[in-house]
Amino acid sequence: MSESIEDVQPAGETPDLTDDQVDGAEDAPAEAKPADNGQDALQPAEVNTPEVKPAEPAATVLLLGSGDLSRELALAFQRLGGVVVAADRYYAPAHGVADRSAVIKMNDAEELAALIEREKPRYVVAESGVIAADALISVAERGDIEVLPAPRSIRLSQDREGLRRLASDELGLPTVPFWFAGSAEELTAVAEHAGFPLLVKPVVGAQRDGESVLLRPDDIEPAWQRATTAGHIAHNRVLAESVVEVEYEITMLTVRTAGPSGPGVQFCEPIGHRRVGTDVLEAWQPQPLSPAALDAAKSISARIVNSLGGRGVFGVELLVQGDDVYFSDVRIRPHDSGLVTLRSQRLSEFEMHARAILGLAVDTIMISPAAAEVSYGGADAVETSADISAVLAEALATSESDVRLFGGPGESEPPRRLGVALATAPDVIIARDRARRVGTALRKLW
Repeated sequence: MSESIEDVQPAGETPDLTDDQVDGAEDAPAEAKPADNGQDALQPAEVNTPEVKPAEPAATVLLLGSGDLSRELALAFQRLGGVVVAADRYYAPAHGVADRSAVIKMNDAEELAALIEREKPRYVVAESGVIAADALISVAERGDIEVLPAPRSIRLSQDREGLRRLASDELGLPTVPFWFAGSAEELTAVAEHAGFPLLVKPVVGAQRDGESVLLRPDDIEPAWQRATTAGHIAHNRVLAESVVEVEYEITMLTVRTAGPSGPGVQFCEPIGHRRVGTDVLEAWQPQPLSPAALDAAKSISARIVNSLGGRGVFGVELLVQGDDVYFSDVRIRPHDSGLVTLRSQRLSEFEMHARAILGLAVDTIMISPAAAEVSYGGADAVETSADISAVLAEALATSESDVRLFGGPGESEPPRRLGVALATAPDVIIARDRARRVGTALRKLW
């Protein structure tokens, strides 16, 4: 059975939940207010005032997944007048800002269907890779609730095999050589055929969760075990890819919208990113590409996003070597590399996602080169005794800098985000240097 945590709030306010606000009070419907026509609020009975039509009820958005990034998305929906219901398998960051919240097993079709029936949202938005997709398909088929970005994209986001076959076999997108294996013995045969090094990923689960790089035969069995035990969905197949030398790994944030003339796509400037060890992700925008590579990146992104369908922000992951561009993966929601848009663009990835889902106008205007450093912590991450005020003073002393701090270590499963350092500058090289300095200062907290 699901637990529901609800609160009643005055219109227009979205305070954090406190302990005495989570006792299951029901929302009271908002009262319709008469239009301001310049007359006194209290009028004689004989005055014939025009009939006022009640306002359309606010759109209720059910977020399936309520982590740190969903918290930012919940705020974006609320700023556009949406009522947000946040759901996850534990009391998560977005629950603290949502209008209502629920703790359920999102991969349990019955629990998920019961939550949707109880809340009756206008939009159901997938923000997690662990969702009972079949239940969402059934909801979408009813026609009274929109499931976004789209049921097809939600299903394929949980199935790397289906997604890779769509990209390579159906759409003909360029990819690095890849194989699938259903046992450690099959993976051994793939390695003997493809050679080393070889990148192994689970066919389901969060990106980078359960990944390994095979350098020798002795790595095969541990890689198989790591990939098939990762995440919260049982599986016994893995994806193996040749490791190719590339100049850049980029994210093309691609926004798919619906308008009077039909669906359309818009592109943000390319976002470059790289991992620094296991605990830091560096991202910057824009990543300069040759004209041929940029055209190829946009073409690949448009084709995969249009095939998936729906509305919202898609993070298309690409590998770039000179003018050659290879499809790697696609995320159907805002993600870490896009955090740089909090400072680089007029609209962040969260604001673009919310607008596209609500059917509102979206733009992808970049206002400044920028960079971000996301810090992560494992199970052993603990808060230090550092003075947070002193650390923030040091971090924010860097020109054009900003930070976001997430919850303390231990509040969710590792690896988890601890904070993000942000900086803008006249060019991306200076922005990256500034973000590194801010990130170095922030990491004194953990």
